[in-house]
Amino acid sequence: MIRKFLRLFKIVRVSVRYGLDEIAISGFDKPRISKFLDTVFFWRDLSTPRAVRLRRALEELGPIFVKFGQVLSTRSDLFPLDIVAELSKLQDRVPPFDSDLAIAMIEESLGAHPDELFARFERVPVASASIAQVHFAALKDGTQVAVKVLRPGMKKLIDEDVALMHIAANFINRVWADSKRLKIQEVVQEFDKYLHDELDLMREAANASQLRRNFAESKLLLVPEMYWDYCSSNVIVMERMHGIPVSQIERLIEAGVDLKKLSSDGVEIFFTQVFRDGFFHADMHPGNILVSIEPESFGRYIALDFGIVGTLTDYDKDYLSQNFLAFFRRDYKRVAEAHIESGWAPKETRVDELEAAVRACCEPIFDRPLKDISFGQVLLRLFQTSRRFNVEVQPQLVLLQKTLLNIEGLGRQLDPELDLWKTAKPYLERWMAEQVGWRGLVERLKAEAPRYSHIFPQLPRLAHQALTVAAERDVETKQLLAYLVKEQRHTNRLLSFFAFFVGSFVMGTVAYLAYARLY
Repeated sequence: MIRKFLRLFKIVRVSVRYGLDEIAISGFDKPRISKFLDTVFFWRDLSTPRAVRLRRALEELGPIFVKFGQVLSTRSDLFPLDIVAELSKLQDRVPPFDSDLAIAMIEESLGAHPDELFARFERVPVASASIAQVHFAALKDGTQVAVKVLRPGMKKLIDEDVALMHIAANFINRVWADSKRLKIQEVVQEFDKYLHDELDLMREAANASQLRRNFAESKLLLVPEMYWDYCSSNVIVMERMHGIPVSQIERLIEAGVDLKKLSSDGVEIFFTQVFRDGFFHADMHPGNILVSIEPESFGRYIALDFGIVGTLTDYDKDYLSQNFLAFFRRDYKRVAEAHIESGWAPKETRVDELEAAVRACCEPIFDRPLKDISFGQVLLRLFQTSRRFNVEVQPQLVLLQKTLLNIEGLGRQLDPELDLWKTAKPYLERWMAEQVGWRGLVERLKAEAPRYSHIFPQLPRLAHQALTVAAERDVETKQLLAYLVKEQRHTNRLLSFFAFFVGSFVMGTVAYLAYARLY
């Protein structure tokens, strides 16, 4: 309890120091509150741009808040562009922890000291982040591997900080009407989920294994192999990958790598993961991407760090592909219809009004040369436009937006002339043809073939059973009808007898009264 209070005190102190309160109320028409805060905190200097102050505050609060800032940098619908741009500069830089702690973690998790498990283990880590750090080693058979070790005490720290974020999200949800549409609580919940997923390194290993299997036949992407005998929730051992960081452009040029091809390959890898597999690497910043210069795999991408992956349902993929193609064709009416059909925009939304808003957002971009069009900026503008029409922002697509912006930035760094739209359009058109055309029908039939192979031999027996049941039901129906007819006739006889009895009684009574009056 004391530790949580001290943590909260630090958050408040840092927030006041960097003027985060001033940023928070900037969207409200409350000049008196601003003047009051300026009077109370007269000593602080707020001349630095607000976006820079926010970034520095998150960095001072520690790695969990840095990661949260990275997630928020994808929410241009939630923050102004200056803040989004500044938050995108956040880097997960954390000093390595003591190697003795790493060795103790390995021994506890794998049941033996690294000197017993490996032929060689390098005590000095080669990489360090907020969740884990990496050491190079070699297996007994000489295989070069990388050992990833979870940072001690992270779960407790994450639980405490995320709990405070939930409290803040609940407060914002109560005082800011627009927060429900933007799903701030859901964003924090998603962030909570991703952080706890990262704490389980076995999940990361499984993600890597799935991605490696998806690209087993690919000539574009390499994914390290996991050595499952040396993997646990706190430690994983994977194939050591050799390559040049994708951000080191000069080294790539010296090695003879074709940057234009590398750029377009990155776009194809992204769209393949999203639309073919619905399973994509969602943390594709330059620190996690290498380029192989080995002769047998020269020029291929190498993916690292699989703690965060995104998944899309078939419905999500279909929706996104329709929207992307509609943008490519400048069919804004179809974009508006897709939003309403999907339920993202209210059903009472007028198609023509939403169409006009989307056109106003996109036409100025299309009028510029294609090479100057930013795919990511189109998404940002559309998210901003969505507020007017109460379009709900879907949390499951936040990672996709973040990854798309990373890919576009990386591609333009490699090839300033990159035309992401032109590169992506043929792939999307081919994917749509495979989904809704004859090719798609054939592929789905192939996918369902194993199930059909079990059903077809049973069809004669199933048909016989169905006909037998139908015949039995027909007999039962006839018997029931005969019984009902019989009962109806019996009921009619009783009613006739009753009617005759009542009629006779009434007639007799009338006759008796008439006779009594005469005599």
